[in-house]
Amino acid sequence: MKPVILLGSGGHARVLLDMLRRLNVKVLGIADPHRPIGSDYLGARILGDDAAILSYVADQIELVNGIGSLPRDVGLRSALFRQFRQQGFRFRTLIDPKAFTAADVELAEGVQAMVGTIIQAGAKIAENSIVNSGAIVEHDCSIGRHVHIAPGVVLSGGVEVGDNVHIGTGAMVIQGIRIGEGSVIGAGSIVTSDVACRQIVYPARSHRRDLE
Repeated sequence: MKPVILLGSGGHARVLLDMLRRLNVKVLGIADPHRPIGSDYLGARILGDDAAILSYVADQIELVNGIGSLPRDVGLRSALFRQFRQQGFRFRTLIDPKAFTAADVELAEGVQAMVGTIIQAGAKIAENSIVNSGAIVEHDCSIGRHVHIAPGVVLSGGVEVGDNVHIGTGAMVIQGIRIGEGSVIGAGSIVTSDVACRQIVYPARSHRRDLE
């Protein structure tokens, strides 16, 4: 197993650093332009900015993309993935020890299945996508590249998700739905019909009144 360099030191990176240690993966250090070179971050050494990675031989290490994503802001994560792939580096695919993945699941390069995730039979997840904590991807789902499935999301069977989609925390998508490229599904949404490309889906507005 090759050692890794972690990109970024924000919240998602911290969770990944913990996972890497539980998987007994050697972490050479962290690339982050916003922290002093040589400083310590949670027991890992800051190597410098992204250029520091170029001092390593590409086929002797792997990278871990520690950049998360927020709605309308998936660009940095995907840009870093493309940049370093073009320079010959590869990204580690990670499955948390407390995640479940069926035997025939297909996880492409750089996919991250976080703690408590369930990925069922026949599911396919493309490059650099995140299935975050406690999310469920049911049977025969097809997930595109650079997708963030946020914590607690439920995708029922046969859902198709295009590239660069963000599905917010706790959203639920019924079976057979298609979500187009670049769309954002708001936290808590219940999706019962197909979503075209580059659309935003909001959850229903809550209405409150006093109980009598």
